[in-house]
Amino acid sequence: MPHLRFRALEPQTVQAISETLVDELQPLMACPREDFTLEYLFSTFFFDGEVSAAYPFIEVCWFNRGQEVQDQVAQIITDKVRDVLKKEVDVAVVFTALNPNEYYDNGQHY
Repeated sequence: MPHLRFRALEPQTVQAISETLVDELQPLMACPREDFTLEYLFSTFFFDGEVSAAYPFIEVCWFNRGQEVQDQVAQIITDKVRDVLKKEVDVAVVFTALNPNEYYDNGQHY
């Protein structure tokens, strides 16, 4: 934990930012590096009955760390995605707060 899911990006893009992104997020989130999961999800987007291009969409599933940390995490992710794409693009970052007592690791909740 945390778990980051990337949509509307190429898998190579996620791979390219995976190390430096965790480098920046790990001290801010104050959790062990090995607890991070980055996942690439292939997605097809539609608009008005047609396949449509989409802007990068990153979902962060985590234990809430407050608004200040959340704002910083969103900015870091946005900057990393824009840096690797080498252009100014819209980037959506959405947070899903999980309750520690509802998250199980090897049958034990946090």
